[in-house]
Amino acid sequence: MQDVYRECPVLENDRFLLRLIQEKDAEDLLKVYSDKRVLPFLNSDNCHGDNFFMTRKEDVQNAIHYWLEEYAGRGFVRFTVIDKAVNEAVGTIELFLRRAEDYFNECGLMRLDLRFDYENPEDIAEVLSVIVKPAYSLFGCSLLATKAPVYAVDRIEALKKAGFELSEQCLKGSYGGRVYDGYWVIREKES
Repeated sequence: MQDVYRECPVLENDRFLLRLIQEKDAEDLLKVYSDKRVLPFLNSDNCHGDNFFMTRKEDVQNAIHYWLEEYAGRGFVRFTVIDKAVNEAVGTIELFLRRAEDYFNECGLMRLDLRFDYENPEDIAEVLSVIVKPAYSLFGCSLLATKAPVYAVDRIEALKKAGFELSEQCLKGSYGGRVYDGYWVIREKES
């Protein structure tokens, strides 16, 4: 199994390229994280109350710095989502192997943040097609989970199309015992 924290792969299809986040992505990602329309789709569960709304390039640069520190410490991988047609960063994907005492133990937990104009079933499905299959081996898991609130109808449509199902289980937070719902899961298909 490849160690994703030693060498982060570049993943791509015809439309999107995913690679480890870089400081140069800040300008493009400001368009994602400064847009109030994106806020309802960002998963900040278990993130100490942060909602990831950033209005200054410096804020995004600080976040990228933190994300790279987490990567170096083997906490999580934050991929940049690049639209190859325009060569722009249009979002990020955070992925890590979750260790907890709940249903989501040993699960690859994925946070998908996309620019508002990419929050549609077609683009989400294209991005998922890049990350889902390799995520199992990269993170040593057989279950992936991502959040989609009930109002995220386009995201839910894309998740269903990709084979995700709404989990009846809630994710138990590690801070203050909070419980989070709205997680969609997909199991690795046996070859």
